[in-house]
Amino acid sequence: MQNQITNKELAAIRVMRNFLMKSGRMPSVRELMKELGYRSPRSAAVILQNLHDRGILKKKADGSIQMVQYEFEETEISREQTVKVPLLGTIACGLPVMAEENIEAMISVSTKLAKSPGKYYLLQARGDSMNQKGIHNGDLVLVRQQDYAENGDIVVALIDDEATIKELRINTDNVVLLPCSSNKEHTPIILSRDFIVQGVVVSTIPAL
Repeated sequence: MQNQITNKELAAIRVMRNFLMKSGRMPSVRELMKELGYRSPRSAAVILQNLHDRGILKKKADGSIQMVQYEFEETEISREQTVKVPLLGTIACGLPVMAEENIEAMISVSTKLAKSPGKYYLLQARGDSMNQKGIHNGDLVLVRQQDYAENGDIVVALIDDEATIKELRINTDNVVLLPCSSNKEHTPIILSRDFIVQGVVVSTIPAL
């Protein structure tokens, strides 16, 4: 498939991959147009359609675009066994983590990181609340999907309809979601035991 792709299509793929790594989402047609230096959004739309026809992109039910063929390290990844892991957009309360509308791209990740058995997904970290654990703003975190966690795990927890990444501390009467940050403005979140764990962070992929 690679030798069938034009230089313009390859340039568009690079822009989309960079956008995913930096923003955790696919670019809009106008954003792609601007990054590629086109004067008309139609030129970008034609390239998106061509990539869709090749099976590299897929249209979701809401009309947005998902990238279904994407590898982190093209020169190294082919030497390792990999598994496709979804890069998720915003996780809405009440929706399954792996719901189609949440997936921005399917990304090849080494099975040395996404170890079997288990289901995994990628989220983009926001802010500096976990920078002392090596998780910085814009980084992607690889998460093993599960609804339980052990004391000391770095978890993805759902609070007030938003996902947050914190260290889990389990006490007798409560649990604490602890920030690990050089920014002292971040404070612990104290909860009862019946809160929602959406997964445990197993690896961090630094932002570009």
